[in-house]
Amino acid sequence: MMTMYSSENCLDCHRVRVVLAEKGLNVEIIHIEQDRSAIADLAELSPYGEPPTLVDRDLVVYGTWVVTEYLDERYPHPPLMPVDPVSRSRLRLALYRIQRDWIENGRIIETSSGPKRIETARKQLRDNIIESDPLFGLSPFLLNDELSLVDCALLPLLWRLPAYGIELPAKSTVHLHRYMDRMFSRDAFQRSLTESERACREEDE
Repeated sequence: MMTMYSSENCLDCHRVRVVLAEKGLNVEIIHIEQDRSAIADLAELSPYGEPPTLVDRDLVVYGTWVVTEYLDERYPHPPLMPVDPVSRSRLRLALYRIQRDWIENGRIIETSSGPKRIETARKQLRDNIIESDPLFGLSPFLLNDELSLVDCALLPLLWRLPAYGIELPAKSTVHLHRYMDRMFSRDAFQRSLTESERACREEDE
């Protein structure tokens, strides 16, 4: 059995948990908030001592992108990236842009102590999401006919929008709202959520 060191309300950890759930993998998830010894274990396993860190037999994998791509290559069914290199590169570019333009702003909102910086990040994230609405209407999943690592990276961020204080206008994000409704109802996504993460939406409702 694999072991994953996670945090209960962590954007990066949630991304990995979505991949694990979509692949139906048997994994022991250790939330560092619930296990005092886990932090010490992490310090020995990873040079950065932070989640998400995955232990698969004798292999220790850390870094969100590294962990998710390892899982997809090590456990290829269902595949979360296309086979051909051109399509894979296109989706990796989409991942890169999501990381730079969306996830980094989400991280600032979560961790920054500067009100102006938070407000700037909130506005940039909201504007970027609204501008991208047409992309969510092009295919069943984002930029692909099948679920991919792009969706797995994006969904945890979209789930947290109410907690970030971001409200999206329904008229200009029709495609996105349909996408979120469809994706959030997936059994795998629901299994990926911790109680802390469920509260992100329950409080908003």
